[in-house]
Amino acid sequence: MTNTEVLHRMISYASIAEEDTVLEVGAGLGFLTRLLSERCRKVVAVEVDPRLITILRRRLQSLQNVELIEGDVLSVSIPPFNKTVSTPPYSISSLLLFWLLDRKFDCAVLTFQREFAERMVAPVGSENYGRLTVTTYYRAEVELLDHVPKNAFHPPPDVDSTIVRITPRKSPPFTVRDEETFFHLVRTLFTQRNKKARMAIFSFLCGRGVGKETALRLADSLPFHDKRVRELAPEDLGALTNEILRFC
Repeated sequence: MTNTEVLHRMISYASIAEEDTVLEVGAGLGFLTRLLSERCRKVVAVEVDPRLITILRRRLQSLQNVELIEGDVLSVSIPPFNKTVSTPPYSISSLLLFWLLDRKFDCAVLTFQREFAERMVAPVGSENYGRLTVTTYYRAEVELLDHVPKNAFHPPPDVDSTIVRITPRKSPPFTVRDEETFFHLVRTLFTQRNKKARMAIFSFLCGRGVGKETALRLADSLPFHDKRVRELAPEDLGALTNEILRFC
């Protein structure tokens, strides 16, 4: 990202203040890093490309409040932060989102590929609705804020981009008895998103060691069993999880 106007908008959307510690994933050539350093207490800038690290060390050496980390953000140790402002590599969008949602932070403003951003807030039953939508909805509130033109990047990408703001929920929008089971159910069911829920649930139950006859009988007795998986709202999937946990 090289467009200064867009970078300033991202910082504004995150309401960056002097007391903030900001994580930047994919520091690139340091344009956003430098702007962030002028507004916050500390910037934790992560970059995986060793060639860019060499450039960043030279360009950012005078900035005392920037900690530069070389490596993959998903595997290296990251110090505590309370906000994230980044234009991360689109190839890690899904992995990065799930990584973030497992951590405590106040706000994240990220630039994603437009199609990925739309999947995060897709309506129930739509083509883009899936595991990403449900998991994100359960963990956070998401706003699609701004279109980013291709010429804001160098080199320009082949896809359109969207600035997204993610605010973690203080509490989930519905209650599940066991989150691990809920996320496992969501992940399994959406591999069969066009099937009737009863058959997808049957597969899920068999995977948990339930006998076929028992699994089929239980799947037929559960609410929403006649709907397609893609037609199940997040709350429906939570209710299914709780019902399944009553029996196994």
